Amino acid sequence: MRWTRYFINTLREVPADADVISQKLMMRSGMIRKVAAGIYTYLPLGLRSIKKMEAIVREEMNRAGAVELLMPAIQPAELWIESGRWSFYGKELLRIKDRHERDFIFGPTHEEVITETVRDAISSYRQLPVNLYQIQTKFRDEVRPRFGLMRGREFIMKDAYSFHTSRESLDQTYDVMRGAYSRIFDRCSLDHVPVEADTGNIGGSASHEFMVLAQSGEDAVVACPSCHYGANVEKATSQFFREAQESIAQQQLREITTPGTQTIDDVGRFLGVPTSELVKTLVFRTENGTVMVLVRGDRQGNEVKIKNFLGTQTLELLPDSEFATAVGGPVGYCGPVGTKAGRVVADNSLKGMSNWTVGGNKVDTHTGNANPGRDFPEPEYGDFTAAEAGDPCVRCGTPLEIHRGIEVGHIFKLGTKYSKAMNCVYLDESSQRQPMIMGCYGLGIGRTVAAAIEQSHDNDGIIWPVPIAPFEVVVTVVGREENVGSAAEQIYAQLVDAGIDVLLDDRDERPGVKFKDADLIGFPFRIVIGSKSLANGNVEWSTRRDREKKLGEPAAVVSTVIEQVRAARSV
Repeated sequence: MRWTRYFINTLREVPADADVISQKLMMRSGMIRKVAAGIYTYLPLGLRSIKKMEAIVREEMNRAGAVELLMPAIQPAELWIESGRWSFYGKELLRIKDRHERDFIFGPTHEEVITETVRDAISSYRQLPVNLYQIQTKFRDEVRPRFGLMRGREFIMKDAYSFHTSRESLDQTYDVMRGAYSRIFDRCSLDHVPVEADTGNIGGSASHEFMVLAQSGEDAVVACPSCHYGANVEKATSQFFREAQESIAQQQLREITTPGTQTIDDVGRFLGVPTSELVKTLVFRTENGTVMVLVRGDRQGNEVKIKNFLGTQTLELLPDSEFATAVGGPVGYCGPVGTKAGRVVADNSLKGMSNWTVGGNKVDTHTGNANPGRDFPEPEYGDFTAAEAGDPCVRCGTPLEIHRGIEVGHIFKLGTKYSKAMNCVYLDESSQRQPMIMGCYGLGIGRTVAAAIEQSHDNDGIIWPVPIAPFEVVVTVVGREENVGSAAEQIYAQLVDAGIDVLLDDRDERPGVKFKDADLIGFPFRIVIGSKSLANGNVEWSTRRDREKKLGEPAAVVSTVIEQVRAARSV
């Protein structure tokens, strides 16, 4: 491909509405163009990277035994009403009506459609398991679409769905798909980690997210450097339990006057003790009533863990105006002794801890030496706090590390959530009707391309991994001499014949402009043909990653570049 015949429009200025580096660089390099908030045109360069990403995904999905199909983007409301998600999904669901006033949605995901497809096609255990996937456009009406392809409203996604007769069969496919995802990101040369995750709105019994590690990542990832345990902060746990203290004698309950100490830090300073020796009270409102959650004073409550433990659909902090009625104490001073809260639970880190200092359910008052089982009913214990850097790993005890990550894939064990709701059943060996057991596996195509840029760039532009670069090599012509042009044409032709994805920069532009554009777009390899080096029988070549300029005879340079491109493709 020749630059003068292609459609590339680079920008010198950073777009005013660009938030993150991938969005800035993709817009500046002419890869995407904003049409509306969270909606983009994929320009030719961007589309090339998208298609290369899709090709890698297809190869690995096919290798994993999945079969491709294509479902409609527009889905009838009846399917979502049948699954129960029509009213539950919320405003992210783009609801539309046709000319007959029938309700439809622009699919954010396809559990309902695939479940209907399989229930109409499969009736016997002999036809299972089956694993189906598609690569297709989705739409989620984000409240604040931002970060370009990282959090757009319209996006390209690979989603796969598997159907099984047993949990064991689901586990096998789940493991195969988890391995396929790791291979996909390995092939894209992305530093990534699979982490345990919450199932969220999709539902199911277990899930893993695949995170590309990058400083700009919007998610915190907890990881163990020794055993490779990983989880996002909504799911991560650790061996953070206070040592049992049953041998410490329980002291007499006492009231402590603590004026002006509404926060746990205020209480610690007033009493002259570390917050780790205090108990913090969190109060939430759920559809089942008020819940008091007790955690160690130096730890942060994790609402996802709390919600999952309680098994509630809603969880929100109790408004200040409702404390006195619902809990029996004012904001900042409520505690478990004599509380009106319908349910009291406590974090595992408080197990065995005696003589708690808690809110006294009166203004400017705390209660000292409060002991569960004596001064208030023994609470239910669970993991309700966020893991922190340095906590011992739950598996091996090694101090945990926290990184920033970008979620690019998410896989779920759905179980029978959708098959039961939508009557997707099969006949087992005894001719009994059983709900199919499902898994689902999502991967953001555009999001992964953007994550690669977030992970690999510099002040001058993108540094592409070879497998998803729009072009692998740029041949840059410097000068108008006839021998320069003919040498460039010859090198270009040799690379094309070798199957290399190459762009010939044949523009009538100054060398500085060409070099800046090449760095901005991020071609992994650059070959420069100029009159001075060519007079000595050489051409110059370099890689985008190190930009070290090397000279060599044209044939040798072409051979070296072909070899290195092929090696990078096969990672």
